[in-house]
Amino acid sequence: MDSGVETPRELSVKEIKADTDTRDILERARQMGAERNFEDMFIVDIDSHHVETESWGEMAEYIEDEVLKFQAIDHITNRTGSPPYGLNGDLALRYQDVGGRVIHQGKRGEAVEDKSVHRDVVLAQRAYESMSIDYTVVFPTQMLNLGTHPQYHMEGVLSTAYNRWFAEKILADDPKLGAMIYLPFGDADLCLKTVEEFADNDSVIGFMITSVRHKPVHHNRYMKLYGLLEEIGKPLGFHAGYYWSDEWTKQINQFGAMHALSFVWCNVVHMTNWVWNGIPEKFPELKTVWIESGLAWVPWLMQRLDHTYLMRQSEAPLLKRLPSEYMREMFYTSQPLETDHPRALANTFEMIDAPNSLLFASDWPHWDFDTPSVIWDMPNLSEEDKLNILGLNAARLFDLEIPEGMRGAA
Repeated sequence: MDSGVETPRELSVKEIKADTDTRDILERARQMGAERNFEDMFIVDIDSHHVETESWGEMAEYIEDEVLKFQAIDHITNRTGSPPYGLNGDLALRYQDVGGRVIHQGKRGEAVEDKSVHRDVVLAQRAYESMSIDYTVVFPTQMLNLGTHPQYHMEGVLSTAYNRWFAEKILADDPKLGAMIYLPFGDADLCLKTVEEFADNDSVIGFMITSVRHKPVHHNRYMKLYGLLEEIGKPLGFHAGYYWSDEWTKQINQFGAMHALSFVWCNVVHMTNWVWNGIPEKFPELKTVWIESGLAWVPWLMQRLDHTYLMRQSEAPLLKRLPSEYMREMFYTSQPLETDHPRALANTFEMIDAPNSLLFASDWPHWDFDTPSVIWDMPNLSEEDKLNILGLNAARLFDLEIPEGMRGAA
């Protein structure tokens, strides 16, 4: 039986280190893009990341509270050996690089000569140009765990500072970069203020809730938020993450197994509450995007909820259709795309209506990132389906302008 392991081949870059240039790491992706004529396609990356903690000193200047700002700057200047000020550390970050074998996702130590824009802008440009991507959405990394902070106010303090810093220092310098702005979900009133502040920013294509948290998304305190998002017409994303300190995941002894479950479980819970409590019926024009949970969980949850709903409809009185029908109208990012069982994946695509609901995502620079060729090389998709998933679905959802001459564009 073919193991699927490729024969070793000569590479121009002999060793990937912490200071290896992104363009060298992604050289094969660039070649694959040229072979597939990706330059003729509109490709959107709905989930990439930067390492916001490398700019924590800059971001700290945007903290409104003078005492907390002083503490943050003092922490950065005079202390070492702990997470950046205000962040709740997560031990799982120590394991993502597999003991140093996935260097590119650790320290971003490559040289950047261009000082006309922020370093993170240059790193993002190197990545999206190497992967033939026309527009990329950038998310933070370590801040995805802020929803579990024991000092609940810290999420609002840091997310507000981060959002303003990111809009001013990153988004303003490159029209090909976009954001789904971080919503401090622990404070419903501050969420409203955040939407109001960034609603008219053209680089803000939506808003994002970090899924690693224990807050019921169906609580009445959030109805004004959902109503406002529906009114302004910008989607709401639920970005998954891992949380090794959860009572369930604490039972797991290896990072890979914890990662496989944690990134899914948080969105399973939120999706269940979202659908079962009739949020899609209350806000039918509000579009939702489920980010970085892969896809394999969606058909399973569809089946579980449909089966139970048909026997206990009185417990979900707002629903007018099967739970799976609401889920089929939502949007999902592709990464990490579970390609190891092709027949199961084909069934998943059919159940979620992937040609109209799936959005390509790379998750660069994380250890399990995907390139656009993962979608383009799928044998069960038509060319039209591939073009939709790679970028046209995102263009319609987020109202993105498609350059003239792109294949498949209306």
